[in-house]
Amino acid sequence: MNVRTPDPNPGWLSEEDLFEARGRLPMIYVEAVPVRLDPLGFVNEVGTLLQADEDGNMIRSLVSGRVIYRETIRAALLRHMEKDLGPLAFPQLPISPVPFTVAEYFPAPSQTGFTDDRQHAVSLAYVIPVTGECEPRQDALELTWMTPAEVLSPDVQLEFSGGRGALVRQALAFAGVGH
Repeated sequence: MNVRTPDPNPGWLSEEDLFEARGRLPMIYVEAVPVRLDPLGFVNEVGTLLQADEDGNMIRSLVSGRVIYRETIRAALLRHMEKDLGPLAFPQLPISPVPFTVAEYFPAPSQTGFTDDRQHAVSLAYVIPVTGECEPRQDALELTWMTPAEVLSPDVQLEFSGGRGALVRQALAFAGVGH
């Protein structure tokens, strides 16, 4: 299943070289769970991207993308937030580049619960508050803002691909939702 966002600046590898590298090396990614906060700093909305997979099924995804050669984690986060949510999203990047978790994706089901049929990937995951107007990326049908209860509902959790529902649950636990 391909949930890749078309990147107008594909970075440091051609498509052929990227295919070759994915077969030999784990790829480094950043993933972000976009959130809106109330005045006290509590999460009151979670943003998810709705898109169609290769079979035409509707799936939910998060902001994500590769870290390119010589790019800082913060620069990669900002680049992918702007690419996936638009230039007016105004993400509030974390003070520290320490993620709330590290997700390990494998091309086949594994003990991690995260899958990406294209590659072995290591993803640094963040909760990123946004304060501006968001527009979904090119391949997304919509950006949906949901309450934490809505995004944690069993029906919505089933719509996430590759185990990302578990990532959203971890993100909200990290943010103190449900405590």
